[in-house]
Formats: sequence, C-alpha cells, structure tokens
Amino acid sequence: MTHRTKLVMGGSGFLGSTVTRMLVEQGDRVRVFLRPSSSTTALTGLDVEVVHGDLGAPDSLRRAMEGIEDLFYCIVDTRAWLRDPAPLFQTNVEALRTVLDVALEHDLNRFVFTSTIGTLAINRDRAVTEQDPHNWIDQGGAYIQSRVQAEELVLAYAHERGLPAVAMCVATTYGADDFGPTPHGQVLARASSGLVRWYVPGAATEVVGIRDAAQALILAASHGTDGQRYVVSDRFMTMRELHDIAAAAVGAKRPWLPVPLPLLHFAGLLGEAAATVLGRDLKLTRTSVRLLRIWTPLDRSKATTELGWQPQPVSRAVHDAAVFYANGSPLPVFTRRHDTAAPTDIEGP
Repeated sequence: MTHRTKLVMGGSGFLGSTVTRMLVEQGDRVRVFLRPSSSTTALTGLDVEVVHGDLGAPDSLRRAMEGIEDLFYCIVDTRAWLRDPAPLFQTNVEALRTVLDVALEHDLNRFVFTSTIGTLAINRDRAVTEQDPHNWIDQGGAYIQSRVQAEELVLAYAHERGLPAVAMCVATTYGADDFGPTPHGQVLARASSGLVRWYVPGAATEVVGIRDAAQALILAASHGTDGQRYVVSDRFMTMRELHDIAAAAVGAKRPWLPVPLPLLHFAGLLGEAAATVLGRDLKLTRTSVRLLRIWTPLDRSKATTELGWQPQPVSRAVHDAAVFYANGSPLPVFTRRHDTAAPTDIEGP
C-alpha cells in the first residue's frame, strides 16, 4: 500500500518538530514547510523532505501541499506582549486564511489545526468542555483575540466549505528538545537553574507533555471528527508546582518567596510604561500578569473517548525539560526507510 505524505507546517517549532519526529518514528513520509530563515536544529537527523516558502506566497503553499494526506498546522505568533498587535493578526488569522484557501484546492484527509486552551471558556464552578463558548475575549488581549478568530476561521471552513479540519486546543507544553526555547520554556529554564526565587500564589494553568500533545494531533488526523475541537491537556497545575518539579529534577533551589498579585499588576503597569518610554516591546504587561491566574480546569474526556488519547503524567515531561535545559541534552537522531514500519535509532540518547 502506498502511503501519501504528511505535511507539517511550522516543523521547526517545539510542537511542530515533535509531531515531525513522531511521524518519522512511526514510518511515515514527512514533508516540512519552513521559511528559508527557520532554524532546523530540532529536525537534525530526521529523514524529511523540506519545502521552503512563505505563508503569503500561495504558489509555495501549493508546492508544499502537493500529494499530501494530512496537514498539521503548527504555526503561531505567540508574542502576546507586542505593543502593536498587527503582526499577531497578520500571522495568526490572515496568513492562516491564505493557507486554508489553498488547502481547499487539495484532497486532504485531515487539516489538523493547532489551537490553544486560550480559545476555551473559563468557569470557576466546573471543568470546561469544548462545548462551552468563549467568555473572556476582553480580558486576554490581542493574542487571545487573534487565536479565537483563527480557530473560528478554521471551524467555519470546516462547517461551511467542507474542509476536513479539526482544532486542537493545546495546553502549555513541556518537555525536552525545546530548542527555542518557548516563552514558558524560558521561565522553566530559569527555575531549573535556581534563579526563580519567587512565585505568585494561585497562578496556575493547564499543562501537557510535548510528546503527548503531538500524539493527540496525530491521533486526530486518523480519528478526529471534522469541524470539532478537542482539549489537549493532562492536568491543571500551579506554577509553583511546575517550578518545584523542575528545581528538584536538577537539585536547584525551589522558589520560596510569595509575590502578592497586586504588586505584580503594578509591575506590569511599570513594564508597559517602560516599553513606551524605551520604544520597544517588553514581556511584562498587565495582560501577561492577568493571564497568570485567569485559567480554570478543563475536561479532556472528549479527546480520550473519541481519539483514544491517553497522556502520561505531565510531571515526567517537566522533569525531562528541566534536565534538558540544565544539561543541553542532544536531540536523538533517527533515520528511516520509506518501506519500513519503524525508524532505526542510530544514535540514541
């Protein structure tokens, strides 16, 4: 039986590279769509076809989608701290619209869109499901607004134009091989080095291991229902728990100083003022502070029931991430032949 190619868009990023690696491990043909300037560190040693292009160039998108079966879309601008939000909407919404239009021209089995838990509702009384409508659009800033618009766009293409798309509402991801690192990975890396001495009481979010998140996307390509969204999270965890696990993994000092939320909000206000005076973007804003405590627990049972997804305890992934940040563990290198069912680990960790 001839297997068609899987396309990963955004394959140089943390989640995209993990999806790519896991597809290679299971013996799939994989094509990766990258900008010419993208780092390929996370793809080192993987037998993949690389297509360079630009989201604003439909011809390069058509080349990338030629003959593919499943498309895993893992491109997102996460810079929630930008003073000018235009780039967020350009990448997260308008560029996505171009990709969706080109995708309609091809005979896809599934368009797996990487969304975020930021598109889900918040509820202080019970765990939130995919059926709950978003109810905090004015509190999350431009980044959350762009992500809500992006998910709505994907689902509209599914319901109104027949695109076989699913939206995966992925929680904060942790694990090894975060070469970027991601913004949340940078914070965990500091915790792993013992540099984080403080914590915010009550700050918490939904979290998931990176390989489990990637596995959910891969399962959705085979078992997902068009036009549906799925919660991809293992559990609700406080930031102090996350940092304690990271510090313990490498023997670093754990955070011990509680910082009152009003003080942090004031710091966010100062951060915005400094950004204005300096004329550059700073990550500490009132919105970033608000997002530390706005999240509420989620119900992942739909992904478990419909996709057969069973994530491992995220504490393992946090431990692995801490060790990676502390030691700079090398990326495992795999090679494969297209006629084999599994890769050969030729350099293993």
